[in-house]
Amino acid sequence: MMLIPGGSFMMGSPEGELERLDSESPQHEVTVSQFFMAKYPVTQAQWRAVVEEMPKVNQDLKPEPSEFKGVGEASRDENRNPVEQVSWHDAVEFCDRLTIHTNRQYRLPTEAEWEYACRAETTTPFHFGETLSTEIANYNGASENNGAYGPGERGEYRQQTTPVDHFKGANAYGLHDMHGNVWEWCQDHWHNSYKDAPTDGRAWLTDDEKAERILRGGSWADYPRDCRSAYRTYFTPANRDDTLGFRVVCSAPRILP
Repeated sequence: MMLIPGGSFMMGSPEGELERLDSESPQHEVTVSQFFMAKYPVTQAQWRAVVEEMPKVNQDLKPEPSEFKGVGEASRDENRNPVEQVSWHDAVEFCDRLTIHTNRQYRLPTEAEWEYACRAETTTPFHFGETLSTEIANYNGASENNGAYGPGERGEYRQQTTPVDHFKGANAYGLHDMHGNVWEWCQDHWHNSYKDAPTDGRAWLTDDEKAERILRGGSWADYPRDCRSAYRTYFTPANRDDTLGFRVVCSAPRILP
């Protein structure tokens, strides 16, 4: 778990950002309190340990739900591939089990926390800069029309997940795989824009518990434009797919005055 310092940032994409969507606007200032975020997406080894060793809270979980186990040389590292084929409800159950076991509150990040942590004080489309390369992230870089972003070049399409420590480039907060590999579930319900969005970093929820939930970060199957820090999409909370994973956060202890 990496300590993410509190601070303020501009959430969403500026009007001049290449391939931006209306759902990423209006750009607005958000203040986030410090918290801890996992260095990597939850791995298959971590998932299996929680499922097999920690009691059920609200629902059963499969110990090995993932489609990709690693192939060839990577098969040695299959336990470090991110877990996928997990729904939002599955991810919440994982957090609840971990919370009870550790007596510490684990949860999914809010959408604001996710983008703040991903950007790590950058304002470019990716925390790496103006473009992305398949040498530093896992996404579909081979498409003739969509494999490159801005000044970048086309690259590989691996067609599966990679171990979470496959790429060595962390952002300034020490986080890996924030662009590509697997989409990451957030707490928030989907809204078509940021009009009237909270500015204090909390989850933006409605009264509809069946509402679509936010996903961030892109995946191994997506184009670089979908892996941008500001890009946002959604699925129903029951949806499972081999592109869907998550990472956990927990609140940092408060410092008493």
